[in-house]
Amino acid sequence: QVQLVESGGGLVQPGGSLRLSCAASGSILSVNAAAWYRQAPGKQRELVASIGTGGSTDYADSVKGRFTISRDNAKNTVYLQMNSLKPEDTAVYYCYAGLKTSQRGVVTNNAYWGQGTQVTVSS
Repeated sequence: QVQLVESGGGLVQPGGSLRLSCAASGSILSVNAAAWYRQAPGKQRELVASIGTGGSTDYADSVKGRFTISRDNAKNTVYLQMNSLKPEDTAVYYCYAGLKTSQRGVVTNNAYWGQGTQVTVSS
């Protein structure tokens, strides 16, 4: 079964750091473009950071200079390093990625969401 599995969320004090991981599992040939989104209670899901297949990155203004998205193609994993965390960063963080898969000899490209991981920034 093809899926994205996130990890690394938790409770951290303001100014602290967390590193989120998003690992693709199943019959994965490659991870295409990927992104991290977040959704705070009562708010719409918003794009936090994205990374292209070549490694180009883009960030929401609210996280520029504090968050870094990266990828390890050998491990089919995407990361989000979050530094200088603020209470307003509190949200469920979701990984979203295009995956190239091979199932029964058929190669397909589809987009997948992870299940989400909670990040809480509070003293």
